[in-house]
Amino acid sequence: MDFNISDELKSVQQLAQQIIGDFTEVEKLKAIEETQERFDRELWAALAEAGLLGLDIEESHGGMDLGFFSLATLCEEVGRCVAPVPVIPVLVSAAATLRRFGTDSQKDRYLPGIANGSALVGAALEEYGNDDPAAPAATARAIEGGYAVSGTKFAVTNAAAASRILLTARADDDLVMLLVDPKAAGVTLNPQVVTSGETRSELVMDKVQVPVEDVVATGKKAANAAIWALAATRTALAAYALGLCDKMMRMTGQYTSEREQFDRAIATFQAVSHRVADCYIDVECLRLVTQQAASLIDQGRDASDAVLMAKIWCGDVTHRVSQASQHCHGGTGVDRDYPLFRYCLAARQVELSAGSSASLTGELGARIAAQYLAADA
Repeated sequence: MDFNISDELKSVQQLAQQIIGDFTEVEKLKAIEETQERFDRELWAALAEAGLLGLDIEESHGGMDLGFFSLATLCEEVGRCVAPVPVIPVLVSAAATLRRFGTDSQKDRYLPGIANGSALVGAALEEYGNDDPAAPAATARAIEGGYAVSGTKFAVTNAAAASRILLTARADDDLVMLLVDPKAAGVTLNPQVVTSGETRSELVMDKVQVPVEDVVATGKKAANAAIWALAATRTALAAYALGLCDKMMRMTGQYTSEREQFDRAIATFQAVSHRVADCYIDVECLRLVTQQAASLIDQGRDASDAVLMAKIWCGDVTHRVSQASQHCHGGTGVDRDYPLFRYCLAARQVELSAGSSASLTGELGARIAAQYLAADA
């Protein structure tokens, strides 16, 4: 079996590296970080022009139709440069879910704009104390011509700039997935500053009317869509973390090769070299489990266990590599004129997004135990 990435995907990765690298010089990042939106629209437009926003969108809707694996590759490159663009909420959580579960009219209305960069569709999958969109606390009451939605979602990226926000709500004993207009009556967006330094929004809904044309799915289909969206988002976060950790490791290797103590590069000290070697092992393990999860999702196969393992490794590896990088850099690592701090803050944000390693390890253990008991019965 050939586990090598295709030449087509390698070309996509190289193109993404070139474009994102050109837009993420330190001074450009500093300027974007001083804005409240923290969204590099010039980079977003450049990605759109290169066709990279449509990697997982069908050609009939203006995309390249290269599948989910290619989208995970893009997320990795965005993480490698901590680029201030919302690839995961817009392209993965929202667009990729709409592609697979949306109605034909919704695809026609939203996907071309996402692919060409002229429109944003966001996603709000998490609630306070709840990262499972298949079991939301938000409610939806059926009314004439649609639903009235009430509830709160948090840490929503670029909510004010989005034309719609994909989310789920309970409708009595059923589940419904909808596209909510953030400018509709009854919607309140409260700014929230998260660990990475981004300004996100708390989305508070009070009987927000959602017309039937913005109802993505109900019942079993909505549950499947929610499960898929969460799995895809967790895998994309792992891919993003892979880029982050790979860059932190290489940054640390370069720094320790140049930094001298006792007339020797500190990389020659066994304690330092072993620490960086452990980072390399961690990064490569994260790469393997992430590619496994992305490949299974891309093929439409059951990726439940693979996704949990990828996100568990994501949380553990971001923590260990971030800590080791800071330790090996000493005081330089926390200097705001040195880029490492951005990676460490982003790593911490990813570590605790869409489920922590501890909670997901418990979930994976329960799944394995249930499978074992079922086979033994």
